[in-house]
Amino acid sequence: MRAPSILRTQAYRIVLVYVAVFAVSVAALLAFSYWNTKRALDAQTDQIIEAEITGLSEQYQQLGLRGLADVVISRSAHGGSGLYLLANSFKQPIVGNLDGWPANMVHPDKFVEFDYQRRVENRLETRKARGRVFALQGGFYLLVAQDVQERYLTERLFTTTLPWTVGLVLILGLVGGAVMSRNMLARLDSINRTSAEIIDGDLTRRVPIGSAHDEFDALAENLNAMLDRIERLMHGVRNVTDSVAHDLRTPLNRLRNRLETTLRHLDPASGEAAEIESAVAETDQLITTFNALLLIAEADAGVTRGEMAAIDLAPIAEDMAELYAPLAEEKGVNLKIEPAGATMIEGNRSLVSQALANLVDNAIKYTPAGGAVTVTALETPQGVELHVADTGPGIPPEERNRVVERFVRLDASRSAPGTGLGLSLVAAVARLHDARLVLEDNNPGLRAIVRFPRPAPRTR
Repeated sequence: MRAPSILRTQAYRIVLVYVAVFAVSVAALLAFSYWNTKRALDAQTDQIIEAEITGLSEQYQQLGLRGLADVVISRSAHGGSGLYLLANSFKQPIVGNLDGWPANMVHPDKFVEFDYQRRVENRLETRKARGRVFALQGGFYLLVAQDVQERYLTERLFTTTLPWTVGLVLILGLVGGAVMSRNMLARLDSINRTSAEIIDGDLTRRVPIGSAHDEFDALAENLNAMLDRIERLMHGVRNVTDSVAHDLRTPLNRLRNRLETTLRHLDPASGEAAEIESAVAETDQLITTFNALLLIAEADAGVTRGEMAAIDLAPIAEDMAELYAPLAEEKGVNLKIEPAGATMIEGNRSLVSQALANLVDNAIKYTPAGGAVTVTALETPQGVELHVADTGPGIPPEERNRVVERFVRLDASRSAPGTGLGLSLVAAVARLHDARLVLEDNNPGLRAIVRFPRPAPRTR
């Protein structure tokens, strides 16, 4: 069982969603803080400008244009962040500490930000300012502004820092998510490894419990308790199976032997002999059904996993073809085996042979005289496959999932001898070997395929 990569784990996806939500929240919070701070600073600057305009308008009303020009000259000489410009109707400068009228300063009574040049340490520097125009009587204009270069630099630093902050949050979140996912994946891997070993038949394995006493340890404790319960139940099933095998199979065999002994002392032409022969046949059928049920139960329970070994399917296919050749010849069916190379798997030879025998027996049973049954063992890129193909009536596609269930027999096969357990046993053996039983059209007939996985390379 291959562990998923960290990027595909549910824990990493949860962390990813959390990081994305956190990054969006941080970006939204910083953007709101930036907008609110900028609005507050703009309001503060606008209040200062409004106060300046109110004072200068009062000076203009009291002293006239010349007196206003003197005030503007006086305030411009002080330096600082205050900017003033008195201009005529053509926006030509009269007095002030601005060299010219800003190009974007068009609408009076509207606050506008603009660039201007200012000498700083014997060099001209382009700076940012925010101001408003006040229209005077006689077609004159008064521009009052404040230098906002420091605020502009702070805002630009803020807007530059914002993407880097969000990016850093994402990077740290992804790295943290990877670390968290790796830790969680390590805990889950231990559970998956233990589960795989239990699936392979080692019911004594248990999930390791750490010292953190967290949710994973609680899960491990519950899983171990469940495994203890399952192991006890499996031991009970095995004990019952052994008891049934001892208490029923032996008496059935004794009954059959006694019936055969009695039959030998009777006249073969008598009615009693015919009845006893029928009873022997019924007993054989009962023993066959009983043995098949035991084999299916053992395969499903994984009782025989300890008997797994490297086996070659080609000789098994040849043995089955040789074993059933007389039956096929008696029925007039051409039984052939196609040549194959090395087809190695890890499996139980006895169960694989029994499964193949069931497939061959079914194929011969339902193939009419003159038909053909082909047995093939071959290696494919995905693994090793056993094929048994016939030219009989086949199985309808809608019935193929149902016929592998126990005691299921289609209407067309009701008159043929059998227990309805043949394909069930094949499916159980396939599950034991991590293989799949696939039923396909042979056009005409049925092709039964058992697909075994490629055996893992052996380590020294």
